[in-house]
Amino acid sequence: MNLESLRDYCIALPGTTEELPFGPDTLVFKVMGKVFLLTSLDSPSFSFNVKCEPEKAEELRASYADVQSGYHMNKKHWNTVHVTGSVSSDLLFSWVRDSYDLVVNTLPKNAKHELQILSKTEQ
Repeated sequence: MNLESLRDYCIALPGTTEELPFGPDTLVFKVMGKVFLLTSLDSPSFSFNVKCEPEKAEELRASYADVQSGYHMNKKHWNTVHVTGSVSSDLLFSWVRDSYDLVVNTLPKNAKHELQILSKTEQ
């Protein structure tokens, strides 16, 4: 995984937008206006923050040296994942999808309905 493949994956998810709300150095991906992933554009090492169920977040931190509590985020709900090659791209992408799905599940009913419509038109 690299920044380009991460971006391609995220932007392909229904209802996703990419923004720079914190300045030119932090790329943020949102679904229906809610953040599900952040990554730095100027860091010497590649990492990203994803949302996670609290119990799973702790489990991942205990199991993978490259997973730490979310940098500048709510440590209970966010993980920072350092991409060093020790974790497969497939697993990294699954964590991104988990974050996306977790945020989608918390959307208000009208936003979920709008997302369903968007999903059908994007197919």
